[in-house]
Amino acid sequence: MELKEKNALITGGCRGIGRAISLALAEKGVNVAVHYLQNAEAADLTTKKIIEKGLIAEKVQADVRDFAQVLSMMKTVKKSMGSLQILVNNAGLSGANSSLLSIEEAEWREVLDVNLTGVFNCSRAAVLEFRKDLKKIVNISSIAGKMGGTIGCHYAASKAGVIGMTFALARELAPDMWVNAVAPGPVDTGFLSPEKEKKLSQATPFGRIASPEEIAHTVLYLLENDYVSGEVIDVNAGRYMD
Repeated sequence: MELKEKNALITGGCRGIGRAISLALAEKGVNVAVHYLQNAEAADLTTKKIIEKGLIAEKVQADVRDFAQVLSMMKTVKKSMGSLQILVNNAGLSGANSSLLSIEEAEWREVLDVNLTGVFNCSRAAVLEFRKDLKKIVNISSIAGKMGGTIGCHYAASKAGVIGMTFALARELAPDMWVNAVAPGPVDTGFLSPEKEKKLSQATPFGRIASPEEIAHTVLYLLENDYVSGEVIDVNAGRYMD
């Protein structure tokens, strides 16, 4: 798909991987709706950079766990942009705890609700509002969705669920829409301690973790290629070889 002059919504698009995706799309001439939950300042900074390129950028707020809020967000995007061709489901979180016995039910539900139900809510609302226009959905999963990871069973389960949903939606929505996922390994989003970053870097054959821009580059590939659907692209610098 030619990306220039298309419209995109990036959930969690104001920082980290989401911000890198938002800016990478802007470099391709895409107008971007930057979703955020609480960090309005970061959303303002991201939209400002996009507007400086002569493009349309809107910050949109919603709790992805709440379908009514998500649907309202989609209506706001429709009012400001008119159409939506691209949805990137990036919003997510990890819990405070990682071991089975330390994860309480409330934390389990929060992680699943944001990481998995959020993808369902955003995909469903986008299809309801933009079915004639929407073409590409890219979901951000994780290496943890395939091999468990170290963040916790709640995070791994949620990201594995995103992969399963990607497969199901790719089949259901074809041939009108393309649905894919990216499963990154550890990414330098500015939240890792130096000790944690060093440990994760040593776990890859390349000796470093990914930059957000490297994940964004993979998203661009999935958006531009019209013969890839129902796929999960691993971006982990050979972690599976260990």
